[in-house]
Amino acid sequence: MPASYDELLVLLRSVGGALVAFSGGVDSTLLLAAAHDALGERVLAVTAVSPTLPASDLASANAMAAQLGARWITLQTDELADPCFRANPPDRCYYCKKELFAKLLDIARREGLPVVLDGANADDLSDYRPGMNATRELGVRSPFIELGIGKNDIRRMARERGLPDWERPSSACLASRIPYGEEITVERLERIGRSEDALRALGFRQVRVRDHGAVARIEVGRDEMNKLLDEAMRDAALAACKQAGYRYVTLDLQGYRTGAMNETLPPEKKK
Repeated sequence: MPASYDELLVLLRSVGGALVAFSGGVDSTLLLAAAHDALGERVLAVTAVSPTLPASDLASANAMAAQLGARWITLQTDELADPCFRANPPDRCYYCKKELFAKLLDIARREGLPVVLDGANADDLSDYRPGMNATRELGVRSPFIELGIGKNDIRRMARERGLPDWERPSSACLASRIPYGEEITVERLERIGRSEDALRALGFRQVRVRDHGAVARIEVGRDEMNKLLDEAMRDAALAACKQAGYRYVTLDLQGYRTGAMNETLPPEKKK
């Protein structure tokens, strides 16, 4: 049986103080809420800001940190300065997390906080997540994994804790929309971000715009596909993606699924 919120608080109290890597998603929001409940002012939330961060995630992080009354700062990062990241290999996330969490550890040391925490959960262990290799190497702790807490448990705990974003759709860095092996550029990230923002403004909840050069491949939740196929809505989505810089716009009939770009990897690459 997964751990309870009280057990999460017990674990967090035992660390004495923590820096929380805070993306603004439901996982890191619950982690920050629990850390703040357990440790009070001995918690600092840090959000990394770069061209890969969706604007909606930054806005959510700002709002939730304020609501929780938690100390919160942003950290400017530049993953695109690293050629290993920019080349977009299958282990791209390893290079990003290695640099980011090294910086977070430096901040934690300056603040006198003994540990850095991230919101990785037990379900992440069944997916291809090379960034987790970096966090393990650096000694970052993942309380949800330590306690066997998965995504459904996180949403339940967030709802019971009264967090308003407990149903917020999963998010990920914008670089995850670009096929492996194709260069990540600011221009590509910006057109992805503009397209996804426009689709959310049209009322779609779970959205990904996969960037295939001149082609935007839209993924929405299967329950929202009929909405997108409505003529007026289809025209609005088409216009938004073309205005963002795409020449062709397609709908992925499989709908949204996490890690869609990993489907192209051979099994040995996912280890």
